[in-house]
Amino acid sequence: MAARLIQQLFDEYGESHRNPVNVAVHWIAVPLIFFSVVGLLASIPRVPVPYSGSVPVVNVALVVLYIFYIRHSLILFVGMAVFSSLCLGAAIWLDVHAPWPLWAICLVVFVLAWIAQFIGHHIEGKKPSFLKDLQFLLIGPAWLLAKFLKRLGVRY
Repeated sequence: MAARLIQQLFDEYGESHRNPVNVAVHWIAVPLIFFSVVGLLASIPRVPVPYSGSVPVVNVALVVLYIFYIRHSLILFVGMAVFSSLCLGAAIWLDVHAPWPLWAICLVVFVLAWIAQFIGHHIEGKKPSFLKDLQFLLIGPAWLLAKFLKRLGVRY
């Protein structure tokens, strides 16, 4: 049932992602948006948790994200966990080594990537999927991962 639901979501998402230019834009912009959100969340100070000190906001957000993905597909969950870990690692590296604050870098990346997304959708002639259903913000990265896995012959 979950596999069928995720495929339905991918099919619906794919309806507004048929133009090759828009798809190419998505291959660049969606991972950048995902990275920038992880980086922005990593920039938020830790939140206090009773009896255990504090926890980074990004950790809480990633747990929620992982629950969403594992409900749909174990393979997609693993892939998104690996990708989000790489994004978090890159964000931590930037936070330590970049001459600018992490939040500023991620905000610029976020805005530029969304501008690219809207240009891609203008070329496509269709509104972005998330305007119809917010869960498509989580489907976009998984849709790209599913396409990548399909090229490798891996079923999700």
